[in-house]
Amino acid sequence: MNYWLFKTEPDVFGIDHLESRPSQTEMWDGVRNYQARNFLRDQVKTGDLLFIYHSSCKNIGIAGLAEVVQEAYPDPTQFNPESKYYDPKSTTENPRWIAVDIKFKQKFNEVLSLKEIKKMPQITQLGLVKKGHRLSIMPVIAEEWQLLLSKVKN
Repeated sequence: MNYWLFKTEPDVFGIDHLESRPSQTEMWDGVRNYQARNFLRDQVKTGDLLFIYHSSCKNIGIAGLAEVVQEAYPDPTQFNPESKYYDPKSTTENPRWIAVDIKFKQKFNEVLSLKEIKKMPQITQLGLVKKGHRLSIMPVIAEEWQLLLSKVKN
């Protein structure tokens, strides 16, 4: 099993949106960075766990947990000219962008803030604490996953 951190803007789609879905499952679409796409395409697998990380908001940080329930498939928004994620260079024969389906597991009572995460001296590999890492999807090594999970207030 792999561990991940998926960044999102909670006013667009956050942990509350995922929890409120009837099946508590949603397509994770709109990824338009090649490195993040490659993670989705090549490494994110069914059963992997992920932190939902809220960014560009008042309470930046890890807000909850989800699980991957459907591995990589072509992101349908790339083919829709009315979508903000439309890509005219992508074709059904050669799709450029990937989506996965995730399922809600848990919302944390409090967001584990980026400030708190950066204060943890054991967290050194996570892209969030490295200068210049702005990916929307990033791997989390098992040891750091467990440390972060132990800091969550439930």
